[in-house]
Amino acid sequence: MSNYQINNALVNRIKVPEGYKRISVGSGTFADWLRNLPLKDGKPSVKLYNGKLKGNQTVHEAIVNIDVGTTDIQQCADAVMRMRAEYLYSIKDYKNLHFNFTSGHAVGFEKWSQGYRTQIKGNNVTWIKSAEKNDSYKVFRSYCNTIFNYAGTSSLSKELKRVDDIKNIQIGDVFIVGGFPGHAVLVVDICEHIKTKEKLFLIQQSYMPAQEIHVLKNFNNAALSPWYSIDFGNVLETPEWSFQKIN
Repeated sequence: MSNYQINNALVNRIKVPEGYKRISVGSGTFADWLRNLPLKDGKPSVKLYNGKLKGNQTVHEAIVNIDVGTTDIQQCADAVMRMRAEYLYSIKDYKNLHFNFTSGHAVGFEKWSQGYRTQIKGNNVTWIKSAEKNDSYKVFRSYCNTIFNYAGTSSLSKELKRVDDIKNIQIGDVFIVGGFPGHAVLVVDICEHIKTKEKLFLIQQSYMPAQEIHVLKNFNNAALSPWYSIDFGNVLETPEWSFQKIN
């Protein structure tokens, strides 16, 4: 993101509602990184991986200025993993940059960067040394594409730790339904009311087919949109998916 412009950072483009303030986060944390994601200028249309337009152009508040790739693989869970992977890569924390395939096999970038590649036969995954040591961004993106091909909402939902109380929501949390298909959206910012301490959150998604990652509007409350209140009851209604609260 060499052309990063601070005025297009999410934190500067999306204001909080009157009476609210953004929660404090540590400098350099994943929460801080998400809050400062670059957004595309204005409000362009959401494009699919093949350059065509998404059929529903009513759901997004803004588009994250990051590529979607050229194949139909960076869908919902993949977009969540892309954000986490990009952050960990940016701080060179390769040890923690790993995800599980749907088969359950853990695949980490640290080993990938050492020249090992996965060999997949049915549900069997093995490592083969087939390249030179290289941790370039090009190699990182090839790693991500492999993860997107062999992981999804089913595997990611098993990796994540459950948040039992919505009041403990944090930036970087995920609303997810694991399945074929399932869906996942990522919490990219949180604010709270100065007096009542009620929390609001922002969410972003990709969808099917693979498309540019975008911040979602809140169709249920135009006064708060694009922010969502944590007091959403038993169902979080997003423009293209309903997330049922699990007891």
